[in-house]
Order: sequence, then structure tokens, then C-alpha cells
Amino acid sequence: MRLVVAGTMALDTIETPFGRAEAIVGGAATYIALAALHYVKPVGIVSIVGTDFPSEMLQHLAERGADLQGVVRHLSRPSFFWAGRYHADMQTRDTLETRLNVLEEFPETIPPAYQQADFLLLGNLDPRLQRRIYAQIQPRPRVVLMDTMNFWIERRRPELEAMISQVDILSINDEEARQLAGDYSLRRCARSILARGPKYLLIKKGENGALLFSREGETYFFPAYPLEEVFDPTGAGDTFAGALMGYLAAQDTLNLEVLKEAVVQGIVLASFCVERFGVEALLTVSPEEIAERRRALIQMSHFIQVPALP
Repeated sequence: MRLVVAGTMALDTIETPFGRAEAIVGGAATYIALAALHYVKPVGIVSIVGTDFPSEMLQHLAERGADLQGVVRHLSRPSFFWAGRYHADMQTRDTLETRLNVLEEFPETIPPAYQQADFLLLGNLDPRLQRRIYAQIQPRPRVVLMDTMNFWIERRRPELEAMISQVDILSINDEEARQLAGDYSLRRCARSILARGPKYLLIKKGENGALLFSREGETYFFPAYPLEEVFDPTGAGDTFAGALMGYLAAQDTLNLEVLKEAVVQGIVLASFCVERFGVEALLTVSPEEIAERRRALIQMSHFIQVPALP
């Protein structure tokens, strides 16, 4: 198995200034897998769904190259459900309702076919569960990317710190970086977090792009693609991580130059994702559209010719 992803598969109800979508397919693993499948196949998914999760979406995933051996369908309980409302800035949001449902029975073992995966993406889950999934892949995956959130920083810090020490890439937003490091300066936060084990730290800044820090002290800023309309930012971070990791898995390596291109791919695919509700854009965007937006993003980002050193 080239790439394994672990995370939630859910149903979401989302309200934004542009409309409302009821009980649409969401969840970190869904966004991650659909994004990664634009670059690499197969992608093994570790997750759990309930009786109400659409069979059509599982079929879409399978047709695109997802391996669903690791997806458990519960026979009596509904899927994980989240409802939220976004404010006018499309970044601030209120959680209106959360129902864990089947998430309380998330699978702790992975299929034998996944146990020699080359690349592992651990979506936002309890770090104790992330650790158990990570430990089952032997030998250690060549690249491990991990996501987390403020809830786990507050409630499971020792377990989270232990998991962070094992990964190659940590992907979090600016608020989470400040909370984790206990500092306001993102550069100091990056030094503190990288000293705990990761080779690279990605700090997501929403519509303001992303920062990439390396353990060797290098820093790179990537702007977001400027959009006329944003309908639903819910899955942007997961889409970003999925596209990034899918690109790395397709290149079969991890170094700084490949990672920088992977970040660009993540930003581009996330820009498509937020233009529609839920995962709709990830099901319809073409390779040609992705390539054209990548070209446009690079062109608008390079506004000065940097002379070569003598």
C-alpha cells in the first residue's frame, strides 16, 4: 500500500453567508483521500462510518482508487456528525452540534495489507489512537504526516507530544502552533516545535497561505490562491494535507524541494475545495484545471527576478 490515511468520515451540516448544506459528506479522511487520489493510487483508508453514510460515496472512493478494507461500517449506529456556522469572514465559525456516534468505536487495528505502507497520514484524531495506528506499520513508514487540533493540545498534551516526536511533518494552523509552543512569534514557535522531533512544520494560515519551516532553520512562505468566492472552508486543511501527501507518495521521496512543490499542490487543490460545499469540487476538478491554477499561482507569486549569487 503506497499511502494510508486515518481519520473521520462524517456527515456535516454547514451554514455560511452563501447558503446552507444539510447532512453532506465530510470528515477528515474523506477530504484527505479524495485529494490524495488525484496524485497516487491506491490510498488505504482507516475509518468508521454509520448506517447513514452514503454507499454512493464509498463507491466513488473505490472507483477513484481508494482501498476500503480499513473502513468499518457500523450496523446500528449513525455516522459522526458535525454542524457549524461560519461568520462573514469565512474563517471564524461556531460549532452548533457534535454527535460522536460511531466515532466512539473507531477501529484500533488496521488490515494486514496496510501494515507495510510507505506513507502514512494521521488525520485529526486522539493522539493515543494515532499512536496505535502508527505502531502497527512495520517497518516504519518512509514519511509520516500528522494533523491535530486545540482540543488534543489541551486534553492529551503528553500523548500528543510523544506522537509529535515520531513524525516527519506536522501540519497545524497558526492558533494551534501558538498554543502548542506557548509563544506568539511563529518563528519561535517553529523552532520550539521542530526541536521536539519533526523534520518539517507546516503552519496553515487560511486565506493568508501557509508557512513551511525545516529543522535546519529554513523558512518559506506560500500565498493562498486568491478567490472571488469561498462557499465552504470546512475541508480546506484536510484537502491541503491530502494533496500534499499524495504528491509526496507519487514522487516516492521527501526532501525540501519536493516538499515545496507538494505544498503548492496542496494550496491549489484546497482552493478548489472551498469553492463548493463539502467534497463536491474534489469529485469534479480535472488534472488540467489543477495544472492551470498551479501555473497561475506561481506566476502571480513571482513578482521579482532574484539575481544569482556570483
